[in-house]
Amino acid sequence: MPTEQMTSANKPLSAEGRTYHVETRWGEVSNRILTVGDPQRARMMAGFMDKILFERSSHRGFLTITGIYKGLPISVVAIGMGLSMMDFFVRETRMVVKGPMSIVRFGSCGSICDASIGDIIVAQRAFGIGRNFDYFSDLDKQNKEPYIFWKPVEADKQLTKAVEDNLKKAVGDQHVFEGSVGNADSFYGSQGRLGDDFYDANDGLIDRVHEKYSDAAALEMESHMLFHLASVSSGKYGQDPRSVKAACALVVFADRAGNQFIDPDMSKRMIEVAARAVLDALVQDMPSQDGLHPAAGSVWASEI
Repeated sequence: MPTEQMTSANKPLSAEGRTYHVETRWGEVSNRILTVGDPQRARMMAGFMDKILFERSSHRGFLTITGIYKGLPISVVAIGMGLSMMDFFVRETRMVVKGPMSIVRFGSCGSICDASIGDIIVAQRAFGIGRNFDYFSDLDKQNKEPYIFWKPVEADKQLTKAVEDNLKKAVGDQHVFEGSVGNADSFYGSQGRLGDDFYDANDGLIDRVHEKYSDAAALEMESHMLFHLASVSSGKYGQDPRSVKAACALVVFADRAGNQFIDPDMSKRMIEVAARAVLDALVQDMPSQDGLHPAAGSVWASEI
């Protein structure tokens, strides 16, 4: 249930300026953001900050934690899963943050390359995979494909390099891979997972992915939307400089070729090892507060 009365149907904000889904307001979210899906992962990674200043869970399942790391404010935001949650998160944090933003997604994926369980894949770009609903409802399937592909969108090169370099230092070059990442609109059908309960027409989908994108390395559910929104963060008419930079690194939870899944202990270890690397990358990308959200009225006002 909503916790506060919204003042507009077009851009829902409460009287004190909180967004409808994420439920944060001016001064509660930093320009540097690490986003994850799992709130437990968010709390684990936020635990590596020097000091936590703010935490809020929203009625729509978002968790925002803002603190100080190496003298600078950083936010960790857990968003759940999928394109819509990423859309809510990026748009609503953009509403309440002044100045440029750098966002790193640190999530999980299924590997469709040589990367094994526990390795990390850094996305150089992301493409979309969507279920073609018309294929399943039309009797005439001629010239129709059950799944649609959307063109790749590039990650920010500078931020991505910072993420990749720091992860290689943390876990070793041999455990960090790079390539294109497929952002599916579901965990099951659009990622080629086979089952007997539904007609998904997805036999051979992963082969189609490789045919279309030779450097395809992983499948997940959020990065294409993140990169797309960063690419269009140029104002209503697309004429302003982009205000959002984005990068993505993914721990391999599922080895799709070997049909193996990560165990909880390894998952925890990899997140702990990678946490500082990703936080360091955000600090390196934005090493000062000049031109960023003002300290006055923020949760970090007394810290910097």
